[in-house]
Amino acid sequence: MTHLIELISAHYQYPDGTAGLVDCSFHLRPGTRNALLGANGAGKTTLMQHLNGLLRPASGELRWQGQAVNHDRAGLRALRQQVGLVFQNPDRQLFSAHVEEDVSFGPLNLGLAEADVRARVADALAAVGMAAHSRTPVHHLSFGQKKRVCLAGVLAMQPRLLVLDEPMAGLDQPMQEDLQQLLDDLVARGVTVLLSTHDAAFAAEWADQIHIMAAGQCRLCEPTEFLMAHPQAWRDAGQSPPEVMALHAELVQRGLLATTPVPRSMGQLLAALRTAPVSNHEERTIHAA
Repeated sequence: MTHLIELISAHYQYPDGTAGLVDCSFHLRPGTRNALLGANGAGKTTLMQHLNGLLRPASGELRWQGQAVNHDRAGLRALRQQVGLVFQNPDRQLFSAHVEEDVSFGPLNLGLAEADVRARVADALAAVGMAAHSRTPVHHLSFGQKKRVCLAGVLAMQPRLLVLDEPMAGLDQPMQEDLQQLLDDLVARGVTVLLSTHDAAFAAEWADQIHIMAAGQCRLCEPTEFLMAHPQAWRDAGQSPPEVMALHAELVQRGLLATTPVPRSMGQLLAALRTAPVSNHEERTIHAA
C-alpha cells in the first residue's frame, strides 16, 4: 500500500544549532487515526511542521502519495490543500478580526466562488459547534473557542490529512469528548488524522497506529493492537506504557482474565472483568461467605 505521506531520513537543525530531526523516517496510512507521543523536545512539533511544508528538511525527503514534494511555491500550495495543520496555540493561527473572516481565508485563496466559500465556512463552523459565533470578534473568544475556530479554518480547506499539535491541551472534558467525536467522524469520511499528545492512555484507546518520538527520531511506529501486547516496545522507545497494561497483566497472573485480548482502556478492562467466567475457587469463596 502506498503511504499517504512519508518522511524519509529527514534532518533538520534550527538556526540556533538545536537539532530538530535526526535521520527521522515516518509515514501514515490513509484513513487512520494516529497518535504521536514523546517528551517535550522530542521533535513532535518539528515533525508536524515538516508534514505541512512549514519546515523543509536539510536532507531527506517528504513524499505525498509516493511522489516527492516540491518545496517551491506551487508545490507547497498543492501540499497545503491536502494537509491541514492546527497549532497548539490558537493565537499563532488566528489573524482576522471576526470568526467568519478567519475561516474563509483559506478557501478564498483557492479562488473558489463566493457561494462555495460561504458553504465551506458554514459547514466547518457547524462541525466544530461554532456556527452561532460566525460574526464574533476573535478576541472575544475563549481559549477553547479559539481552538475550534482554528480547526474550522483547516476543515474549510477539506484536507485529506489533518495534523493537530496537542489539540486536547487547555480543553475541558466535554470539549475533549466533542473533539474526539469530530475526529472520529472525519476518519469515517476518509480523512487521515495525526495528533500529538502526552496522554498514552488516550492514545491507546483512540489511535489505530501509535508513533513514539525521542531525540528527533521516530523510534516506533506500530499498530496499537500490537503495542498493547508488548509493553517492552514502549519502554524501548522511551515511553511508559499505559497503566491499563500493567493492571491487565496482574489480573492475568491471578487467573482472573485471559491473556488476550488486552483491553485498550480502563472501561474495556472493567467490562472484561464483569463478563469473565467465575472460577471454582471464586464460587467456593462466595458460598462460604
